[in-house]
Formats: sequence, structure tokens, C-alpha cells
Amino acid sequence: MLGGWWKVAALWSLGAMLQPVGAESLRCTGGSVTEGDLRITLMDRCGAPRLSDAYCAPVAGPGFQPVPPWLGSFVAPCVVTEEWLYDRGPGNLPVTVRLRAGQVQSIHYGQASR
Repeated sequence: MLGGWWKVAALWSLGAMLQPVGAESLRCTGGSVTEGDLRITLMDRCGAPRLSDAYCAPVAGPGFQPVPPWLGSFVAPCVVTEEWLYDRGPGNLPVTVRLRAGQVQSIHYGQASR
């Protein structure tokens, strides 16, 4: 049994490396916001964004292609998706917060990308 300790240590190390990466967070003057927070929490803690955009993202299930926009309103609903841009001042990267159905889906630092 003593000779197998290295196997346990190796498995533990492998398990530690395979842990999911933590979600991004945004620190504001009113507190931190993370993925899963509500839009009202984002607005309360970080204030209004410098710029925002809203669009209706097509819904697609696992393994399915998105429905073409011209057909989407007849076949499948869409989810209101918003992107809020926060300019955090000199020396800080801009932050784009994506909201889907009123909940923070992702937080991206740097140049916005779709």
C-alpha cells in the first residue's frame, strides 16, 4: 500500500488540473458581478454602460443549426441578448458584458468580439 501513494498523488494532481476554469467577474465601485447575476444587479453595482446594444439571438438546441432570421419568428423564438460596454478609464481594458434573457452570460475583457 505504501508503494501506491504516488498513484494517489498523480490522480489528485490530474484532477486538480481538470477542474473547470472559474467564470470571469467584473469589479465595480458598488461590488463585483459574475456570470449568472441579474441585469438589475449589474446596473446596481456598475451603473449604466457607456454603450449598449440589443438583438434577438436565434435559439438553437444541441446539435441544431440556428434558424435563419427570416424564418425564426415563425419557427423558433429568439432570446433577447444585450451587450453592454464599460470603459473603465485609462490603463484599464474595456469590458463587454453579454446578457441573455436578463442574466449575465459572459464577461469579456478587451476588444469586443461576437
